[in-house]
Amino acid sequence: MRKLIVLLFLLFAFNSYAQQKRMNQCGFIIPDNVMIPPNRFASVYEARDILQNMLDTLVWRENFMIREENGINNAYATILNGRRWIIYDNTFLEKLDYITATKWASISVLAHELGHHYKNHVVDGVGSTPSKELEADFVSGFIMAKFGASVNEAKAAMSKIASDYGSSSHPPKNERLNAIGQGWNYAKGLSNTPTPPSNPTGPGNTKPQSGQGTAKPQTQQNPPSAPPVNNPTTDMSWIHLTVSADQPITVFLSDDGRKFEPVELKPGEPFVFKFEIYQYGWMKLVNSPTAKSYRLSHFKDYSIVWSRRNRNWLVVEIP
Repeated sequence: MRKLIVLLFLLFAFNSYAQQKRMNQCGFIIPDNVMIPPNRFASVYEARDILQNMLDTLVWRENFMIREENGINNAYATILNGRRWIIYDNTFLEKLDYITATKWASISVLAHELGHHYKNHVVDGVGSTPSKELEADFVSGFIMAKFGASVNEAKAAMSKIASDYGSSSHPPKNERLNAIGQGWNYAKGLSNTPTPPSNPTGPGNTKPQSGQGTAKPQTQQNPPSAPPVNNPTTDMSWIHLTVSADQPITVFLSDDGRKFEPVELKPGEPFVFKFEIYQYGWMKLVNSPTAKSYRLSHFKDYSIVWSRRNRNWLVVEIP
């Protein structure tokens, strides 16, 4: 029997505002009648990679699984058959990015759902409460700051989909935006008042190992902390991009395959960088929608070389 914890199938006491908007079971306003332009996104939303980067940011071991479920107009944390899950609707997330005009909107929603698992909200059988939602909002703000989002970008999604009015399960928009801002400030060192995670016991507090019937106990988690700062010169996760040319050339890089930024490559000087969201990103040699996109991955280096046989530039992975 499925047991949904954070996502409650309750009848909310909708006020006049909510009656004018269609809302999902998590109390979020669904962005209806949004037509995403064709080919706006270069790839399917890479939720798993984003969540893994969030886990790395929190220096925390994953205790949940992830599943895409189209048509639910939602993203939520839950327990199904004794296992923790984050379930999301890819179209719902892409709509959020479109109506807020920022990629951070959908990422902050995933961070919020991760926050429910990080705080062990799904294990007590109580369901959503305003305090739980605010704690998850705090975690979302913290992660967004560590990812490089501005405080306004961290709040973009909640500004659009949260109700102005609270309920027995969800706080009002102003309180949620304030919690996101507090998490963001704490990550930036502007506040020294973290919200320590709870660790109640109960179902779903452990995750069965793949292919086994036993589970490894979860340990008490510490408050969010920043990952160690590594030296880009020696840390192999950073990408070194070089060019074999006599003159500087300009290439175009993107961390999400949507918006490309120009970067000048100088002969003999490697451009050292990481993509901010995924463990990989995209590069174009020409700033054109029809230009070929090259996928570059962390932990690898690349060089752009001129092929005299093909009479064009080639992107070569350096062994």
